[in-house]
Formats: sequence, C-alpha cells, structure tokens
Amino acid sequence: MIGTTGYWFYVAANLKPNWYTLVPASLYLGFCASIIWVGQGTYLITTARSHATDSNFHEGTIIGNFNGLFFGLYALNQFIGNLIAFALLSNEGSTSSTTLLFVVFLSFVTFGAILMCFLSKRSSNSTKENKILGTDDDASESSSFNSLSRSLMSSLSDTKMLLIIPLIAYSGLQEAFVWAEFTKHVVTPAIGVSGVGIAMASYGAFDGICSFVAGRLTSVLLLLNFSIPSRFLGTSYILFMAALMGIGDGVLATQLNVLLAMLFNHDTEGTFAQLKIWQSTTIAMVFFLSPHISLQTFITIMLVFLCLSLFSFLWLTLKVGKKIIILH
Repeated sequence: MIGTTGYWFYVAANLKPNWYTLVPASLYLGFCASIIWVGQGTYLITTARSHATDSNFHEGTIIGNFNGLFFGLYALNQFIGNLIAFALLSNEGSTSSTTLLFVVFLSFVTFGAILMCFLSKRSSNSTKENKILGTDDDASESSSFNSLSRSLMSSLSDTKMLLIIPLIAYSGLQEAFVWAEFTKHVVTPAIGVSGVGIAMASYGAFDGICSFVAGRLTSVLLLLNFSIPSRFLGTSYILFMAALMGIGDGVLATQLNVLLAMLFNHDTEGTFAQLKIWQSTTIAMVFFLSPHISLQTFITIMLVFLCLSLFSFLWLTLKVGKKIIILH
C-alpha cells in the first residue's frame, strides 16, 4: 500500500506541474516504486510456486503462465491508458484537457490501490517450515529484511547474475528509449503531441507478441536513418515501429522475470531487487543524458548494448546448459 502512494502523489503533482511539486514527487515515487516492483516480482513468483505445489503442476510452466498473464494485463493497461491520453489530448495538450487526463489517471490509481487491499497471502515453503518449527513470523521477516542487503552483495559474486545483468540493464535502456527518445524525437515532430497517445497505444497493443530480437533489433535499425515522411506514411511508419518495440518489450519483460525466477529460486527478494536496481539505473542514465546526446548516438549505444546483452546471454545459456548435462 505504501508503494501505491508514490504513483498517486506523482500523478497528483502533474495537476500543478512545477519544480516544487514534480521533483519531490519524483523522488518519493522512486522510493515507492522500489517497494511495489520488488514486491510484485516476489509476490507473483511466490504465488505461482504455491499454486504449482498445491495443484501438482510443473513449477516452470506456472511461473511462465503467471508472468505472461501479468505482463499481458500490464500491456493492456498501456493500450487503454494511451488511448485515453490520445482522446483527451486531441487539443494538442491544452491546460483543460491535460488536467482532465491526470484526474482520470488519478482515479485509476486510487481504484488500483483499493484493489490491492484484496490480495491474499499464499503460504510459501518457508512459511510452512516456520509454522512446523514454531518460529515467530515477525522474527523470520526481520531476519529476512536484515539479510537482504547481504543477499544483494552475494548475488553479485554469482556468475549467472553477472552474465544476466547486461540483459537486465538493456531492458531498462529500451524502456527509457521508448518513453524519452522515441516520443520526443520521433512521434511528436511527426504527428504532434496528441499522436504520442496513439503511438504508445500501438506499442502497448503489440507488447508481448513476438521475440526480443525480431521486435527490438528491427525497430532500432529502422530508426538509424529515420526521417519524417508524408503525414499518412509518417503516422503509419511510426505506429509500425511502436508496434515492433511493443512486441519485443512484452516478451523480454515476461521471459526475463521467468528466467530470474528459475535461475535464482533460493533468493526471490534479492533477485528482483537486483532486477529493479539495474533497470532503474539505466533508466535514470537515459533521462539524464537525453538532453546532451542525439537520437542517432543513443540508438548506436542501444545497438552496442544489445550485442553485449546477446553475447552475455549466449554465454549464460552455454554455462547453464553445461551444468545441466553434468548433473545428468
């Protein structure tokens, strides 16, 4: 519930946007986002494992299904939210339409926070063991909290985590690229402020359809020689690129969470904390560097990072595959 308040205050700050409202709200949102997103990953994986155990299903299959469902709904949220933005910002961002947009978003955030009150707690294996051993839950949670910082540091000595960090960082890099660079340098000059909503709705609609390479790599290469063509062709071209990036992002987000859950099932909280640390770091770097580098320079950086991510992931695949062969 504390995690949801950050989003509420940030959206509310946009009703009166200035340095004194947006900067403190952004700082508080960063704190709250760390809570809610690490909690999301931990809760989803714990619930999936509990359901797999109770129903005697294969754990990996259930984790994949749960993550696919979550990020599918998350993509639907992007689609609907950006359609609302497109409809309300048809007056090219007038004060009244912008205010109405954030009031609508604030209502959705409030409703979402209320829904979180109905989340149920599933018993994990550690919880069951505590009950059997008679261990106090509060003491167990305190011990878990105290060991989290140590688990974060120890995970950095794990070769598998080191090999997957470039892919995690790239996932944050490509998200920030869509939010900051693509909307500012491509969508807005071509089809206006109101076009951002429809472009990002296209991004959300196709989020989670196809593979990481087929979507993301193709979109980045298309943008290297980007120039704004005629109105109709320009809009179609931008929507097509947004769809490709959405396709890549959906699969990357889903499979990355599943991969982390399967590789580091002994430390769910620490693993998803690492996920958000590296994603948030790259997102912050993009927004800080955005005013100082060109679109083509940023795209080149993304391509280099993509190659590094694919190389490290291939190395990880060979390492894990070799370990499985040895075990057999």
